[in-house]
Amino acid sequence: MIELKGIAWNHTRGIVPVVATAQRYEELHPGVRISWEKRSLQAFADASMDKLSAAYDLIVMDHPHTALAAETGVLIPLEEYLPEAFLADQGAQSVGKSHASYRHIGHQWTLATDAAAPIATWRPDLMAKHGLDLPQSWEEVLALAGEGHVAVSLFPVDVLMHVYMFCDALGTPAFAEEGILAPEEAIVRALEALKVLGRLCGPSSFERNPIRTWEHMTQTDEAAYCPFAYGYSNYSRPGYARSVLKAGGLVRYGDRQLRSTLGGAGLAVSSKTPHPGLCADYARFTAAPETQSGLYFESGGQPGHRAAWTDDAVNAASNDFFRDTLATLDEAIVRPPYAGYVWFQDEASPVAHAAVRGASTCAEAARQLNALARESREKAP
Repeated sequence: MIELKGIAWNHTRGIVPVVATAQRYEELHPGVRISWEKRSLQAFADASMDKLSAAYDLIVMDHPHTALAAETGVLIPLEEYLPEAFLADQGAQSVGKSHASYRHIGHQWTLATDAAAPIATWRPDLMAKHGLDLPQSWEEVLALAGEGHVAVSLFPVDVLMHVYMFCDALGTPAFAEEGILAPEEAIVRALEALKVLGRLCGPSSFERNPIRTWEHMTQTDEAAYCPFAYGYSNYSRPGYARSVLKAGGLVRYGDRQLRSTLGGAGLAVSSKTPHPGLCADYARFTAAPETQSGLYFESGGQPGHRAAWTDDAVNAASNDFFRDTLATLDEAIVRPPYAGYVWFQDEASPVAHAAVRGASTCAEAARQLNALARESREKAP
């Protein structure tokens, strides 16, 4: 009996679909046992890939860790174990740049089994009850927030991701200039926009990650609309939460459409596993379009394969979550692929968060963020 261990994160979307695909893979391969453990969403973002690769054969990871993981040799290059045609299909059928975000120094390190980005969501019942129109512009979002109808995720790392979004809308994309995050004036304007929204939405917004935001919107009747937070299709599926959310695209900021920052997760194989070929085959099974549109989605997963996002049955079961947000993911910004980026994100998130909640000035935060961006480029693997 060959036994493999994997690590995912502790939400229905994170843990249940890989447990389900592992069970089915075991049924098809009786000599294999795959056990999955889970960690918190924050630990998922913060975890050391070196430590995870030493303890687990299979790792659910997010793409900002790709460069560091690749350059430190903790993952296997998947093209050495998977057919070229399969990987070509994964690339051609990627949701946005999900597949490409796991590619670095000429190799594919992870399969994009999950795709996500901040999207807008709302409670159709509450919008109708209060006679509210769906906002189309940033000014309309602020007006709605001023009336007490808006929730948003302004947890530290989410604030940083939203800063990238606003910098892009200001015509100064994050990391476009060598050695800085963005021009200080643009960072200040991004932080100030988020600060205004946070003040209108209340102090609890600064403590909520996306999961807590969706739970708040579906388990209470306190908020009808969220302008952006990382999407979870589970809350658009009847029977999952007390209320069902409708999902869609982002509003305009000035004369530009907001573009949010790509998230999602993928399935990688530790370079320390004694069974790399078997692990890669299980990853292939999980990422295959028929699994993604079937067992993976049905078990609560948010697929990374485009076939699932356009599938009629998948959309019928999720209030058209995937079809209605696909364009937003296709347009999403990708965080920069360099080894020091994860260090930057860890250090920069509390700096941005402090400014948005009023614990420091936006101008000082902008200076600190650019200093951290410069320093991160010197962080060797």
